[in-house]
Amino acid sequence: MITDPDVVRILCFGDSNTHGASSDGADSGRLPADQRWTGVLQRLLGERFDVIEEGLNGRTTDVEYEDRPGCNGRPYFLPCLLSHQPLDLVVVMLGTNDLKSCFDRTPEAIADALCGYLDAVAVNAADRHGGATAVVLVSPILIDDSASLWQEVTAANYDSAGVARSRELGAAIRRVADDRGVGYADAASVAHAGHDGLHLTPDSHARLAQLVAAAVGRILLVDGAAPG
Repeated sequence: MITDPDVVRILCFGDSNTHGASSDGADSGRLPADQRWTGVLQRLLGERFDVIEEGLNGRTTDVEYEDRPGCNGRPYFLPCLLSHQPLDLVVVMLGTNDLKSCFDRTPEAIADALCGYLDAVAVNAADRHGGATAVVLVSPILIDDSASLWQEVTAANYDSAGVARSRELGAAIRRVADDRGVGYADAASVAHAGHDGLHLTPDSHARLAQLVAAAVGRILLVDGAAPG
């Protein structure tokens, strides 16, 4: 456990791909902490950093399921920020669950929902020096409806429109990041889904951690807090 009060604190807020759900089927559990991208990120960054994992299966940006209370990420995000203060950087990777057929959301609507997260950080968070908390928006991996377990495990929740929109979501999230002047990383550029077509493969967790570590280095370099 990291107890150094001077470490750089990074909150990683996401859905099942931050929680570490396995891609091997609905009952295949969760990857071990040292295989999840947040755990790999901690190892890459080292003891000068404290990586806080806040992933939840089914989490959306700001919409409610009829039968799954607690999965709307937006109401929980503020108390999450407050409980983990101070925070030097917040990484948000959400949007895949918003693509489910029950929500029928466009990429633009999903990306715009992330503005609420940026507003919450701007108003309610501060780094360990009392300055502004940095943010990285990470666009999710692509949904793969050709995966071997797609029909058995995942297809009931996603129609063809949602699958197609997953290919447009990255550009929409990048637009928001550019408009708001925050960091951006594209998980789909280095990572992919496994057998269920939805969740990261173990090797993709490792590559995503490297991508986020590079973003951390770029953004926090001004504080002398580059990885290493």
